[in-house]
Amino acid sequence: MAETGGSPLPPQPRAGSALSRAERFVRLTARVLEQRRFAHHFLGGGAETVDTALAAYRNEGGGYGHGLDPGLRGPASRPPHAGHALRVLDSIGLCGGQRAERLCRYLASVSTSDGALPAAGPGDRPHGAGRAAPAVGEQSGGLLATEPAVGLLHRNEVWHAWLFRATDFCWQAVESLERPRPDEAEAAVAFLDAVPDRRRAEAAAGRLGRLVRAQRLVARVPEGPQHPLGAYGTAQDGLRLPYHYARTPRSLARAWFTDEEVSRALDFLEGGQQEDGGWPFPPRSPAREDRSRGQWSPGVVLEVRPIVTVEALRTLRAYGRPLGRPAPGD
Repeated sequence: MAETGGSPLPPQPRAGSALSRAERFVRLTARVLEQRRFAHHFLGGGAETVDTALAAYRNEGGGYGHGLDPGLRGPASRPPHAGHALRVLDSIGLCGGQRAERLCRYLASVSTSDGALPAAGPGDRPHGAGRAAPAVGEQSGGLLATEPAVGLLHRNEVWHAWLFRATDFCWQAVESLERPRPDEAEAAVAFLDAVPDRRRAEAAAGRLGRLVRAQRLVARVPEGPQHPLGAYGTAQDGLRLPYHYARTPRSLARAWFTDEEVSRALDFLEGGQQEDGGWPFPPRSPAREDRSRGQWSPGVVLEVRPIVTVEALRTLRAYGRPLGRPAPGD
């Protein structure tokens, strides 16, 4: 390992490797936040630099806006932005203390009486969009926004009065699912992987996994270069691949899939890196009301692809796939 001024430098990715190609893509296209996230996760960069970049999106009152979630434009604080901030803070080990307290105060201020988070703030509309926020049902909005946020807070051992109500809402929502949509099942796993009652979580995950398999909510791994599935996105009908449900091998959802199914899906993810070094923008399901979300602002695709790239690399690394080796044929 090289040193400068007595401080060791992290090993650099090998030329032509997946990581090297992704680094070039991120540096050429990404926002400061994603550039610093990439440096933190793969090049030895500090967590504080990520936190500094994230703070630029924070509003008074503890919420986040300003396009932190690229699909939602404008300065207003909205729950999906807060969820995005939680994922970033969790990934760098800083989801606690005053940061978490500020976020919980904001989430409590916009939640319903039973603790659920709406898909958008009260009466909110995307700035300059000329249309309403993505139209999802109140219950679906609660499921999709609340469960991942509550799971991340539990994983970081954060406690706040709002979390008691929100946790009860999540349990009721998960255990009452009978015909879940793929995105609802994915959100439920994010909650179950971290909630403190592990026996109850394991039982709920087992039941949910049986529903996911019985209702065929898992996409078949496509074959050949032409297919309707983005490498880190979802199929056109909203189906997910195993790594969408089980983001790491430690996830309760990992038990839903055979080793062969997971390996084939990861092969597909690994092969989804494009010529420019990034992973593609995930297509939306035509059955969803938010299918045009990425179309009314041309900056969305440009900003999402580096986020998708960082998450694809993190998933591959979590499953032990080497990232520093040269790509086949390089």
